[in-house]
Amino acid sequence: MAVMTVQERADDISAEFEFLDDWETRYAHIIDLGKQNPALEPEERTEDARVRGCASQVWMVFDASEGDRLKMRAESDAMIVSGLIALLIRLFSDARKDEILAFDAPAFLENIGVTGALTAQRSNGLNSMLERIKSAADAQPVSDGVPGNG
Repeated sequence: MAVMTVQERADDISAEFEFLDDWETRYAHIIDLGKQNPALEPEERTEDARVRGCASQVWMVFDASEGDRLKMRAESDAMIVSGLIALLIRLFSDARKDEILAFDAPAFLENIGVTGALTAQRSNGLNSMLERIKSAADAQPVSDGVPGNG
């Protein structure tokens, strides 16, 4: 089965959010997404995994996979942030490094109406999470296509 591109995932998410008429409905949907986000293992919630700049506790764990793809898992102690994490995971987990680095996530999140009603603290936290994702993607080694030589 082919893995969707970041743009294809963004298009799916955009279509989903088109049916959500106002911020309250989007907010409730984001919280529901966060409730479905699996928790990290306790030993994964380390200082290295913690995202600084977030008002709530956020941990992000990245695992390299074949084909220059970056797997991402994350957790937060705040419901709305858990939902934002779930959106970012849907958008970026198992995506190629070059797609992650090229995609304009802030513009996308603005277009679907997610960032408009966030507090300044939540917006800063979201930006910190996006920076962490881009940094992890940038640090991902480029594979030569030969298994084990990634």
